[in-house]
Amino acid sequence: MKKVYNSAADALDGLLFDGMFIASGGFGLCGIPELLLQAIKDAGTKDMTFASNNAGVDDFGIGILLQTRQVKKMISSYVGENAEFMRQYLSGELELEFNPQGTLAERMRAGGAGIPGFYTKTGVGTVIAEGKDHKDFDGQTYIMETGLVADLAIVKAWKADTTGNLVFRKTARNFNVPAATCGKVCVVEVEEIVEPGTLDPDHIHLPGIYVHRIIQGTHEKRIEQRTVRQRKEA
Repeated sequence: MKKVYNSAADALDGLLFDGMFIASGGFGLCGIPELLLQAIKDAGTKDMTFASNNAGVDDFGIGILLQTRQVKKMISSYVGENAEFMRQYLSGELELEFNPQGTLAERMRAGGAGIPGFYTKTGVGTVIAEGKDHKDFDGQTYIMETGLVADLAIVKAWKADTTGNLVFRKTARNFNVPAATCGKVCVVEVEEIVEPGTLDPDHIHLPGIYVHRIIQGTHEKRIEQRTVRQRKEA
């Protein structure tokens, strides 16, 4: 089965449709599948729902899809650092389902593991719990969260072999692994593709069974908040 494609547009060919649900890896500007997001923008797919920790910034990450009004709903933990995200939400133009970060990660993991729902104490007594099933275990109240299953998962890894085994680099792993598992189809962009047997089996973070299509490309490594101090004279 061919998994390596020449470009992001090629890898997404036949997968995109209006109103689809996409799970995207990334945390802030770290580990964002930027090439695939650009290809989705270029394709003009609209009315999408995205599950992602946040939406990047105004001109990078999912933010580029917000600018073109291609996103209908976000399932997210954090809306800061993106003025357009906040503007659309506060004006009622964008639906937003808030999730605590751990809950969002577990909803993705659960969906990928075939678990339809689970109970958690996180969010009990807050707006997060409104409209959700409550149940007591050993005198403690929990709320039920549902697993997420997306039409498509888009993720960013550091290295892959041609069968789809993935290695992530440091904190860029973040939401990418659970996002990858919860998509009916998973498309990955990487910095390097190697031959099977090259990767140490003990260092593989995601088995190739979850990965359907791969592209290799050049990526921009941004710093979200850069803080420096003046160098003191010697």
